Amino acid sequence: MDQGTHEDTRYEAVRGRDARFDGVFFFAVETTGIYCRPSCPAVTPKRANVRFFATAAAAQNSGFRACRRCRPDAVPGSAEWNVRADVVGRAVRLIADGVVDREGVAGLAGRLGYSARQVQRQLTAELGAGPVALARAQRAHTARVLVQTTELPITEIAFASGFASVRQFNDTIRAVYASTPSELRAAAPKAGRGRRAATPDAGIPLRLAHRGPYQAGPVFDLLAREAVPGIEDVSGPPGTRTYRRTLRLPYGTGIVAVDERPGTARTGSGAHPGGWLDARLHLTDPRDLTTAVQRLRRLFDLDADPYAVDERLAADPRLAPLVRARPGLRSPGTADPQELAVRALTGRTEAERLVRRYGKALDAPCGSLTHLFPEPAVLAGAEPGGTLGALTAALADHAVRLDPGADRDDAQDALRAVPGLDARTVAEIRTRALGDPDVAPPGHDVPDHWRPWRSYAVNHLRAAGEWEFR
Repeated sequence: MDQGTHEDTRYEAVRGRDARFDGVFFFAVETTGIYCRPSCPAVTPKRANVRFFATAAAAQNSGFRACRRCRPDAVPGSAEWNVRADVVGRAVRLIADGVVDREGVAGLAGRLGYSARQVQRQLTAELGAGPVALARAQRAHTARVLVQTTELPITEIAFASGFASVRQFNDTIRAVYASTPSELRAAAPKAGRGRRAATPDAGIPLRLAHRGPYQAGPVFDLLAREAVPGIEDVSGPPGTRTYRRTLRLPYGTGIVAVDERPGTARTGSGAHPGGWLDARLHLTDPRDLTTAVQRLRRLFDLDADPYAVDERLAADPRLAPLVRARPGLRSPGTADPQELAVRALTGRTEAERLVRRYGKALDAPCGSLTHLFPEPAVLAGAEPGGTLGALTAALADHAVRLDPGADRDDAQDALRAVPGLDARTVAEIRTRALGDPDVAPPGHDVPDHWRPWRSYAVNHLRAAGEWEFR
């Protein structure tokens, strides 16, 4: 497909206000200087006045401001970055995790094994924006959410969003939204802000957006089965459950609560517009906000493209009725890849023992949430023997890397080198800690035509009771 045909197809999605493409691409209108998501309800602009961008950052880099009506910066991330295992996909995941804000472009490049110049060139060539611009767009979105949904002081929001100074914060907000932070706050719907208002002590209310239908029940079922006392709990009846857990973050700690019942947006288009999960974050350091949100998105698989997954799997006669029964079924990940690796090895009961014996107690416990899961270095020193000792030592000295920028094949090879770690555990770690959507568990007949969504196919079979959970 040539560029002109590709853009004509995108324009048809804009004309149809097709929410399936929100986050997949963005369009900007040269006559207004504004960029939008494909499902924007505004009058469709003339084709000659429209430009298309792969990311919100690229649109911002070209001088366009975010539409105040459709809020294009608030869409779910493109599922492409979760599928892709190349350096661009790995870089995007690391930037989303806040690495550029914490370590700069040099730190990002070092984690990827490339020079800063190479990373800049590859990201700009594919996305129309380099790492600094991508991080800036993410900071701007975080800031807008906090300004419009909380009562946190503007100065605190600036640093919580990842900005180095209040001046930089103010300049960016004016450039991206054509408003000052105070004007953004004044323009927010008062009913919504009042209902979800926050103070520094009450935590930060958030809407974690997702694309298309979302089957929350199976995700919460899994979290309830796996919940480790002290660091997690699931309360309430099915359908209205709340999942809570503790978080170890770069600058401090956090406690999050996520509600099972999804909110649903409505648009005039025929496509399912998606919705959100309500969450509330309590952080000891507000600079951890962006990182915490991204880790929750990976845990709940909120950036998946259910349309692409369901279309491929529904073509298989065995899976078609399962997809019809559970459209939008997700493949949950983890909020802490190293913790997941240890728990995949030990199981729930032994993980509970490790938390009681070696977990770090919270300075301010919250009900049943009292500890953080012990770090690999602590476990490696306390119990150095056997497979657990070998795994935690490998995690502690970075022989096994499971961060968002890790190369999945390299990580799998390193995991296979850990004495005593079996193939089934390695597959589970690759699926959930590394967020790989295309893992076939060993010992099962998983056909190639389920690619690249074999992880989702496995979850359908498990949800239907055809395969047992480990």
